[in-house]
Amino acid sequence: MEHITTSIDQLIQLYRENHYVANFAALVFLTVLATFANFVVKRLLLRVIFKILSLTKYGHDRDIMEHNVIARLANVVPALIVIMGISLIPDIPDQLNIIVRNVASAFIILTIALALGEALVVANALYQRRPDAANKPIKGYLQVIKIAIYVIAAILIVAALIDKSPLILLSGLGAMAAVLMLVFQDTLLSLVASVQISSSDMVRVGDWIEMPELRADGNVIDVALHTVKVQNWDKTITTLPTRRLVSEPFKNWRGMQESGGRRIKRALYLDQNSIHFLKEDEKDHLRKFTLLSEYLDNKDKELTQWNAKLGENNHDPVNTRRLTNVGTFRAYVLRYLESHDKIRNDMTMLVRQLAPGSDGLPLEIYCFTNTTAWASYEDIQSDIIDHLYAVLPEFGLQAYQQPSGRDLQKIGFGIQALENVPARVE
Repeated sequence: MEHITTSIDQLIQLYRENHYVANFAALVFLTVLATFANFVVKRLLLRVIFKILSLTKYGHDRDIMEHNVIARLANVVPALIVIMGISLIPDIPDQLNIIVRNVASAFIILTIALALGEALVVANALYQRRPDAANKPIKGYLQVIKIAIYVIAAILIVAALIDKSPLILLSGLGAMAAVLMLVFQDTLLSLVASVQISSSDMVRVGDWIEMPELRADGNVIDVALHTVKVQNWDKTITTLPTRRLVSEPFKNWRGMQESGGRRIKRALYLDQNSIHFLKEDEKDHLRKFTLLSEYLDNKDKELTQWNAKLGENNHDPVNTRRLTNVGTFRAYVLRYLESHDKIRNDMTMLVRQLAPGSDGLPLEIYCFTNTTAWASYEDIQSDIIDHLYAVLPEFGLQAYQQPSGRDLQKIGFGIQALENVPARVE
């Protein structure tokens, strides 16, 4: 019995003499144990969890697998082992014990905050798959929640590192309110702008918006808290501050896309010198146009009745009403558009004269195509304008354009030819 007691006393004495070595060995063992626990959790437990998830529809979801929330949460396990194990090591300095526990606690808080942030990203990705997601995007709101999580996590991490209550830090934030307002000014303004944009349905992902001041003209590809990304038609990307969409004007083409028709507003510039009254032979020629035969017959009856009321004065052409080639052409253009299978008759359709000027008489076409696709729209518009310019000579009309170099050259040749004509001797 005395021998056993002596042996125990010797071990205690040996430990007291070599407690630094023992503590170091215990710390190494704790580190190895935490590393092993991390290995077991990530290599074995996570594999089992992923195997179970693979049996569901979420197991093959790319968005969920790329933002692996479970793998981030697995980092909490070794930190918990460190917190529980450090207190079991005897004779370890209290200061070292507190530091290790505080750092491990701060690491757990950081890990949980990052995992929650990734979970919000996954939630937004899953929400984007809803049919009505473009109408009511939630990315801005989730970013606000993420900022709040990170701010709270930062306060808790600092409180854990200095081993103080978070309430002490929160009580000091009141004095820093002005500084925080200055630091988060853009975030607060963007938050208000995001709420206004979402509540009033001003912009959705997929909308075509035009903002010349910021050189943005294209489709919206992302609506976030601070920025709105627009992919321009030249495939460049313009990033707009969210608050600028509330404070400055911009054009949204969504109404045009939803209506199913895109406007054509083009003018033909006619040479005013080619405008004249129609002669009988010209009328007979134009009656061959299917679109004009009924119009001309009705106009002849209308004008005959009108001129008959003039009595004896109806023999003077100055007093009578007569058809003009430009008026008949305007009627032809309107009927041509009405019969066109790519033009919508249930939307506004006009063929009108604008104020004449130095560029001739503008005859404006105002109508809507039955498609909003850009390439198809341009083809329809070009085909219509091509046809109308080509048919102008049938009405005795000419298109007006500024004299070109070739026109001036012809004038020069004409003057030179006149100068070469010998003078007539009287």
